[in-house]
Amino acid sequence: MTQPPPPQDANPYAQQQPPQQPPQPGYGYPQQDQQQQPYAPFPQQQGQPGGFMPPPPAPARGNLGLGVLAGFVTMLAAAGAYGGIIGGIEREIGYAAVGVGFLVGLVTGKVAGRNPAAPVVAVIMSLIGVYFGQLLGEAIIGAKQLPVTVTELFIDHFDILNEAWKADSDFLTFVFFAIAGIAAFGAAKRSAG
Repeated sequence: MTQPPPPQDANPYAQQQPPQQPPQPGYGYPQQDQQQQPYAPFPQQQGQPGGFMPPPPAPARGNLGLGVLAGFVTMLAAAGAYGGIIGGIEREIGYAAVGVGFLVGLVTGKVAGRNPAAPVVAVIMSLIGVYFGQLLGEAIIGAKQLPVTVTELFIDHFDILNEAWKADSDFLTFVFFAIAGIAAFGAAKRSAG
């Protein structure tokens, strides 16, 4: 007895059986050796069962040493920018000092994580950054007036540069220090989360 042909609107493949697939290892069948596998793992995945790599480790967070290093590099860059602004316009800008503190705190807190020492370290580095930024500004201003370079003022005549900074310092200079420290502490606390 033969089967009648399927109707025109029916699926002609509905009556067919699916092709038989070989048993897969791990589902009650033993593992096949490498020569019998229908594929080879990628070269960088050799040695892994089935050719799969484990997921990459999570990024490091909460590393105070790395946070200090990242904050130090940020401090140098921010102090250089702050000193360049002071030397360029020949006066201090409070927002730039806040920027130094904020950047140092942000980077230190992000990398160091929730370490309780991170905000304190960020405050110390931001104060050093503001100080060196102001010294760099004094050096740029002094290099415009004297026949020496900025580098010579920093290396050969640091005592003169520091005396000039003390002479130009006023109450507002120390307010900038305080604001930079507060900004660093707050940014480090907020970015650690």
